[in-house]
Amino acid sequence: MATSTTTTGGATTFEVRNPATGEVAGVFPNHDRAAVDAVVDRAHAAAEWWAALGFAERARRLDRWRAEITRGRNELAQLIHTEMGKPVSDAKLEIAMGLEHLKWAARNAHKVLGRRSVRSSLLTINHAATVEYRPYGVVGVIGPWNYPVFTPLSSVSFALAAGNAVVFKPSEYTPGVGVWLTDAFARAVPEQPVFEVVTGSGETGNALCRSDVGKIGFTGSTATGKRVMAACAENLTPVLMECGGKDAMIVDADADIRAAAEAAVWGGLSNAGQTCLAVERIYVHADVYGVFVGELVMQARAIDAGRPESKIGPITMPKQVDIIRHQIEDAVLRGARALIGGPDAIDGQFVQPTILVDVDDDAPAMTEETFGPVLVVTKVRDMDEAVERVDAGVYGLGSTVFSRRHGRLIAGRLRAGATSINAFVAHATVPALPLGGVGASGFGRVHGPDGLREFAYAKATTRQLFPSPLPLTTFRRTAVIDAVADRLVAVLHGRSRS
Repeated sequence: MATSTTTTGGATTFEVRNPATGEVAGVFPNHDRAAVDAVVDRAHAAAEWWAALGFAERARRLDRWRAEITRGRNELAQLIHTEMGKPVSDAKLEIAMGLEHLKWAARNAHKVLGRRSVRSSLLTINHAATVEYRPYGVVGVIGPWNYPVFTPLSSVSFALAAGNAVVFKPSEYTPGVGVWLTDAFARAVPEQPVFEVVTGSGETGNALCRSDVGKIGFTGSTATGKRVMAACAENLTPVLMECGGKDAMIVDADADIRAAAEAAVWGGLSNAGQTCLAVERIYVHADVYGVFVGELVMQARAIDAGRPESKIGPITMPKQVDIIRHQIEDAVLRGARALIGGPDAIDGQFVQPTILVDVDDDAPAMTEETFGPVLVVTKVRDMDEAVERVDAGVYGLGSTVFSRRHGRLIAGRLRAGATSINAFVAHATVPALPLGGVGASGFGRVHGPDGLREFAYAKATTRQLFPSPLPLTTFRRTAVIDAVADRLVAVLHGRSRS
C-alpha cells in the first residue's frame, strides 16, 4: 500500500508498504506535471522511430521483451506479492496470461491493422480504395494494482504492437511492477525510450491525462474513470475506459452444481475478491438452490487469509476494508444471514471469505462493487427472473452462466461485455476475444482485433484509376448525366429484399 509523501532535496517521493506486513517495499518519485511532460516529449521522438520500424521489426522486439519477462517471472511474481499481497502462485498465473496476450498482439498486429483494399461501389468504380490503421503516436496507460501485469499489458502491449510509444502510470500501490516492466523492455529494446514509466499518486495520472498524448487507456474504478475522462476532455484526448463491475453468475436447474460452486469460489475469492471481473452476485434456480449453497459453503470453508500458506492475501487498499465492512454490516442489519464469515471476518488488512444470503436487492452489497471476498447468493424462481435481476444493475462488465442445455440462450440475454458459459472468466483468457464493458463498466475494448484498433485510427485512401465515365463531382455535369445517375439510383436502391 502507498503511504505518506516526503520531500528530500526538492524531490518528492512516496513509500510503498507491503499490505500484509506493513514493511516498506520501496520508495518512488512522485512525478509532477513538468516531469510527466518531459517523459511524454521524449516518447514522441521515440514514437517516430518505433512506427517507422514496421510491424515485423516491432514484433521481433516485442518477442524479445516477452522473453525478458519470462526469464524474470520469478522475480516479478515475488514483487507482485510484496507490493499488493497476491500469493506468488497466483502472480505467476497472472504473468502467464499477460505473456499470452503480448504474443498475440505482436503476431497479429499486421493482419489487423495493415493496409488492405476495400471494394468500391458502382458509382465509384474508377477509384481504388484502401484502409489502414495508423498509431496515435504516444499513448498514456493508467493501470490498476489488482492485476499489475496482466491488466496494463492488455493496453500496453497492444498499443506498442500498433506502433505507438507508451507512457505508463502504474498504480501508486504497485509502482515497482511498472518500473520492472519498463526496465525489462529497455533491455530488449535499448535503442529508444519507447516504453517509459511515471510514478506517483492520482495527480501524476491527472498530469498524464493533460499531457500531449494521443490517447489514454485507463483501468480502474468507475469513479476514478469519470475524473480521467474530465481531464482528457480538456484536450479532446480519446479514452479507453475499463471500469468497475458487479459481475453475476447464474446457476440453472440443470447445472453441474459442483463445478458451478468451484467456479463461484474461485471467481469470488481469488485475489481476495479484488478483481473487476469477480463473481459478486449469484442467482440460483430454486430447484437447486439448497444443494448449491451447501456445496458452495463446503468449498469456501477451505479457503482462508492471513497465514503464510493461505490461498488468498490481504486487502491491498486500506480504505477498501471499510467499504467491505460497511457492505457486510449493512446487509446483516437488513436481515441477511452470513453462512460463513460476516462482520467478524475482518482483522486488519485480512478479510476471511464471507457468503451472504437473503440480501435486499437495494443493499450496497447487491448494487455496489465490493472488491473483497464476499459472495451474495439469491434464490430465483426461473431464468427469466435471474436475467432480469442481473441486468437491473448499472454495471455490465462480465458474467457467468452454468447450464447444461440453456447456456447460450441465457448468455445471449445478458447485458454485459462478455459471458462465459460453464466456466469462470474464460473470455478474458482467450487472446483473440475483446474484453470490456457497457454502462458503468466503461467503453472500448482490450484484447483481440478490437483491442489493437483501440490504439490506432483508421486512415482511408482512394486513388483514381481512370476518369469517371459518369462525372458527378464537377460543374460540367449535364442534364443527361443527371438523368443517367438518377436512373442508376433507382435501379440500385429502389427495390427492397422483402
